Amino acid sequence: MVAFFPQREIFLHVAGIDLYWYGLMYVAAFAGAWVLVPRLARKRHLVLGAEQWHSVLLAGFAGVLIGGRVGYAVLYEPAYFWQQPLKIFAISEGGMAFHGGLLGAGIALWIMSRRYHLSALTILDIVVIPVAIGLSLGRVGNFINQELFGTITTLPWGINVPGVPGLRHPVQLYAALKDISVAALCSWYFFRSRQYITGRTVALFLIGYGTLRFLIGFFREIDGFSLAVGSLVLGEGQVLTIPLILLGLQLWFSRRNGTVAV
Repeated sequence: MVAFFPQREIFLHVAGIDLYWYGLMYVAAFAGAWVLVPRLARKRHLVLGAEQWHSVLLAGFAGVLIGGRVGYAVLYEPAYFWQQPLKIFAISEGGMAFHGGLLGAGIALWIMSRRYHLSALTILDIVVIPVAIGLSLGRVGNFINQELFGTITTLPWGINVPGVPGLRHPVQLYAALKDISVAALCSWYFFRSRQYITGRTVALFLIGYGTLRFLIGFFREIDGFSLAVGSLVLGEGQVLTIPLILLGLQLWFSRRNGTVAV
């Protein structure tokens, strides 16, 4: 039996197997990176064989999946995954932590940079553009699944979330727009900067993503822990994003006398 869209979260049901939208978005993100990364690498005169690039991309993708799922399990649903540890492999069902995925991908790419005797910052400069595009696709998957919904709103574009009272901010779409904006910002510097400095593209990614993620967090229902700062209540994602912004700023200013490649 073959059925398209049998449920909101499922893209295709075939031969007893469900293909989820969320998983489909990750496949699309990986396919996009597979096409884009070698082309971006040529812009920075970084030449690797096809098999080497495939190894780098596979390692980065594995780092995202492993880090993202472990991060989600530890940060957001520790009790659930403690009781059902095998569910950590059910990636298609959704549930990824950006911070865990970023750490996992960073470790994987650092290992590959050592293996091929390359600059880790150069590789990161190249991959953050397709990463930002991939993140936007993941947020579209969240929107289809109607997960990570926003706070109550009276704005005309508020959405109904099944089983949740009131109209809600479509923060998944806000986040998708955020990620596309970050990809555009990084692309502008990568291709248009008159004085390109290695490491500053990834710095822009960290600053742009972190800042916009922090702001959008005020329109998202808090999951995980919260932190009160005066009259503000920060969600777990906002708190964990602050170190990313600081790391991006430190990297940007520390690279002002870095390697220049026009």
